[in-house]
Amino acid sequence: MGVVVDTTDFYVGLKVKWQEGIWQIVEFQHHKMGRGGARVQTKLKNLENGSIVENTFRSGDRFERIMFEEKPAQYLYREGDTYFFMDLSTYNQMEIPKDVLGDIVYYLSENLEVQLEEFEGKIMGIELPKSVELVVADTPPGYKGDTVSGSGKPAKCSTGLSVNVPIFVNSGDSIIVDTRTGAYIERAKK
Repeated sequence: MGVVVDTTDFYVGLKVKWQEGIWQIVEFQHHKMGRGGARVQTKLKNLENGSIVENTFRSGDRFERIMFEEKPAQYLYREGDTYFFMDLSTYNQMEIPKDVLGDIVYYLSENLEVQLEEFEGKIMGIELPKSVELVVADTPPGYKGDTVSGSGKPAKCSTGLSVNVPIFVNSGDSIIVDTRTGAYIERAKK
């Protein structure tokens, strides 16, 4: 058994072994009970099949922490629900189904360099850079004089990601998006 963690060590993104599977913590919240001990309400994602469950653990419950081996890779292209990557150390091409990647697919653009997360020879997911450059496929035009502070408009990127952008962003522009929050950062420099 590897490194053991308990509920006080939880953080979003922590990967643990639970019920014979590998799970990533998506959300968690500590609740102090009156007479009994504290409880931790969690939302967990199964990294093998993509399912999400909610579960409550007792404070102090212990789990094996899973450490992934990370390999540099490059996103190549998509065919249906299969995404193709190239391992940058061996140049081998590998395919990963959409259900393993989840919402990460909205941040993938050709030639994007990522880290493949591998456990016991099986790809469990990928880690994206903190921000990516995406092309705005469709957004309504901004109107002169429409400068209400804090206002924005919806934009759909070429990858399918929907993001709120400032009014001066137009269709065809490249923008930088935070992969952790899905928020617009800035217009890409030309």
